[in-house]
Amino acid sequence: MASSPDVPQSIVLRHVSRHYHRGADEVRALDDVSLSIPAGTFVSFMGPSGSGKSTLLNLICGIDRPTAGEVIVAGRRLDGMTEDQLARWRARHVGLIFQFFNLIPVLSARENVALPLLLCDLDRSERRRRAEIALRVVGLEGRADHTPAMLSGGEQQRVAIARAIVSDPDLLIADEPTGDLDARSAEQVLDLLRTLRIELGKTVVMVTHDPRALRFVDQAYHLDKGLLLEGVDAERARAALDLGLGREPRGGQALAPGGP
Repeated sequence: MASSPDVPQSIVLRHVSRHYHRGADEVRALDDVSLSIPAGTFVSFMGPSGSGKSTLLNLICGIDRPTAGEVIVAGRRLDGMTEDQLARWRARHVGLIFQFFNLIPVLSARENVALPLLLCDLDRSERRRRAEIALRVVGLEGRADHTPAMLSGGEQQRVAIARAIVSDPDLLIADEPTGDLDARSAEQVLDLLRTLRIELGKTVVMVTHDPRALRFVDQAYHLDKGLLLEGVDAERARAALDLGLGREPRGGQALAPGGP
């Protein structure tokens, strides 16, 4: 995505590749991907299984390292940092949201949200206060004492989002956040992520198969076989998603394979 040089870039990838070996075979999970994502935007990476979406997400949050290229997030070059530096950087700058919530069953919503703050130099009352603020942001202040089993799937994911924002990170990373939710709950979660972008200025990067996400994100990137699709290929991918939503593709006509 082209962006103005005057707009601060939260994420910059320069000719990033990630290859690894499976037995005697080389797997090219990502191949020469370059892009810039402005700070304070909500973007999604979409594509079939095995297209490289999750690999790209792992590189952006410093869980994995590229085989080649540069990964720069919030002005820091991640591929040059040590594991300890990456761990400290993630704790301060990244909030993670997963498909399956990953809440601890015996803890209350408040206690689950406060968990990341155990890594900070905060006393118990301050951790409790910040957890309650995060629950208020996601609209669950009345569920603070409920355990996960007492909450719906959508409410559990909102608790997980509160946990992701409790340390006030710059970047939210969401890996299939609607994959385990019904349609209504999925749209509530997508709307909440958009609200966090608008009202709190968070940069939100999401991997999803959910075509409903197109109504909520600022930009959708499409990947296939490790490549970032551009031009006609990207338009075909968007047209296919439009058809999946039951609406006429943008431009009024689906792009035929092999044609412009």
